[in-house]
Amino acid sequence: MANGILIIDKPAGWTSHDVVAKLRGILHEKRIGHAGTLDPMATGVLPVFVGRATRAVEFAAEREKEYLAGLRLGLTTDTQDTTGTVTATHPVTAGRADLEAVLPQFTGDILQIPPMYSAIKRQGQKLYELARRGQEVERDPRPVTIHALEILDQPSPTEYTLRVACSKGTYVRTLCHDIGQALGCGGTMYALRRTQAAGFTLDQAVTLEAVQAAADPAGLLLPVEAYFAHHPALTLPSARAERKVRNGNPLSLPGEDGVYRVYSPEGAFLALSRLDQGRLTTIKSFFEV
Repeated sequence: MANGILIIDKPAGWTSHDVVAKLRGILHEKRIGHAGTLDPMATGVLPVFVGRATRAVEFAAEREKEYLAGLRLGLTTDTQDTTGTVTATHPVTAGRADLEAVLPQFTGDILQIPPMYSAIKRQGQKLYELARRGQEVERDPRPVTIHALEILDQPSPTEYTLRVACSKGTYVRTLCHDIGQALGCGGTMYALRRTQAAGFTLDQAVTLEAVQAAADPAGLLLPVEAYFAHHPALTLPSARAERKVRNGNPLSLPGEDGVYRVYSPEGAFLALSRLDQGRLTTIKSFFEV
């Protein structure tokens, strides 16, 4: 039975759900989920959690993400990227120095108005469903954090490659749109590649073709505890202590307060747990039942 984490380099044109459906067929496992949806035009890091590892998806969503985004000035669309319908074009008089001057406005804690073409729900309906019917509704600004924002390249006089490190919930296409508005010429996103998500990077990613061609696709899976490697390991002292953890009972143990990867005496990863004043309690278990 397949259990673990697979870092996929998502191809353009695929939805994140398409990737999950393909992997269900390859790995013969129904319990598959992903962290951090990528739009079909986007490529790059898509962490996929398989089997018992799906219990870690909720933690993965909290981590910082990093992207390479293509910004095209002088153009706006209804989707805020080049897959949409053009709504306006403007001459571009802003140069690289002008772009660099406005980037600090979009760095740190900022507010974003989510795009109409998004999966956010309004009165039970997804915004993109309303947008496809030609409707536009008021959206409340949402706080996000842009940890880093810099120009990496300028492929043409009106196109730039930006590196964006950001919190969950950030719409990079909205960031491109808002930067274009600040420059007075409009802007849209023409490319997006995620280089980091859930603590995983492109260096760890494999293509769907590589997974399909592998003699043992399950052998490409990272163990679920790899996601929690930033937490220290704690090995239980006895079989009795292991039974308590497996039964979901708190356990008295000495040690420093904190969150730990908890292992059986034989080295099997059991749970992510919290030690607080000598009392160990399970945050989430990962052993098969």
